[in-house]
Amino acid sequence: MFGMDCEHPMDVERYIHNVWPRASRPARRIACVVAATFLEVAAAVAQQLDPAGAGGGANAGILIRLDERALRAAGIGVEQVMRERGGADFALPGNVVIPPGQVHVVAAPAAGLVDALLVSADEPVKADQPVARLRSPTIVEAQQQFLSAIADESLAADRLRRTKLLIDGKAIPERELNIAQAESARAKARLDERTQLLSLMGLSDAQITELRTTRRIVPTITVYSPVNGTVVKRHTSPGERIDAAAPLFTIAELDPLWVELQVPAGRLPNLTVGSEVSLPAQRARGKIIRIGRTVDPSTQSAIAVAEIGTAGTSIWPGLAVNATVIAGTQIAGIDWSVPVQSVVRHRDRNWVFVRAPEGFRAVPVQVVSESPRGVWLRAPLLAGDRVATSGIISLLAQLAAADQE
Repeated sequence: MFGMDCEHPMDVERYIHNVWPRASRPARRIACVVAATFLEVAAAVAQQLDPAGAGGGANAGILIRLDERALRAAGIGVEQVMRERGGADFALPGNVVIPPGQVHVVAAPAAGLVDALLVSADEPVKADQPVARLRSPTIVEAQQQFLSAIADESLAADRLRRTKLLIDGKAIPERELNIAQAESARAKARLDERTQLLSLMGLSDAQITELRTTRRIVPTITVYSPVNGTVVKRHTSPGERIDAAAPLFTIAELDPLWVELQVPAGRLPNLTVGSEVSLPAQRARGKIIRIGRTVDPSTQSAIAVAEIGTAGTSIWPGLAVNATVIAGTQIAGIDWSVPVQSVVRHRDRNWVFVRAPEGFRAVPVQVVSESPRGVWLRAPLLAGDRVATSGIISLLAQLAAADQE
């Protein structure tokens, strides 16, 4: 489909270039001059033939009155519209990314020295698999405080027990019992705090129980993978000193993946959530799950996200791909296919000229998709309607004249 507007002479030149691409530049310039002159004459004739224009709303179209002699003189040809049988497709560039919810950063639980890294980049890992070992004074200190909290809690509990016995014998005032109960509660809370701190540093319940039983402090701690996935990035090296919460690895689940498609603004009305997407080179298929609501001012495009399953495919994060999108879905009764040259542009709308007993009706249409074989459009047409395929310039001139009335 080409864009042409009678109000802009440059569109006449673009039209000539589309219908006569192999002509030389001088020949196209001469044709443009002749066409522009013809447009002026045709507009004047249109006003003489139909000064009132043609009534009707946008759906009814604008009537352009022409007799058979005028049709032959203008060289207007027609072709019957066809029902659109299948979805139109178009290609879009895109990049493969990992869904944010499938990315997990494994961080250092405490400041210290990286003793060993047990996995490498691009290596698959299982949940609870050891991935790194750290040597940290902070870990040692946390274990010491935990053992001290155990001793304090034991002493406070023993004092509370003795205080209760003395209270039963009325040997001390009841105030001493309240003090003992408060100290016991504080000691227990302090032990719970130290236990939670060890858990945050990566010690398992079994390791904490072993530390409580054996009282043996270990200077190292093992870091485990939180999920089944693949190591997509290693952030440190053995022997490096790191701070608490410094990243060690990025582990991601790679099924499914997302493809971020760059969609020109003009294509956005043709996309719907659920539209099928295929990556022929990677033998992968998926569906649109989200369509961006903002357009990048520099590229005049928006981002649409397709979710792609990776089983049996050759798709990886970071890969640049060419995706084929099946645009929209058919709506019975208004989806039609017409030749590319039948659709013209006037006043920022797409139009076709439908044959009528009095001449032609200019009908506004919505273009769903276009390809070399034709244009998929939506319009209130009927089976058997015929649209103009040649002599478009004269019809467009008369549409401009009628539309100005």
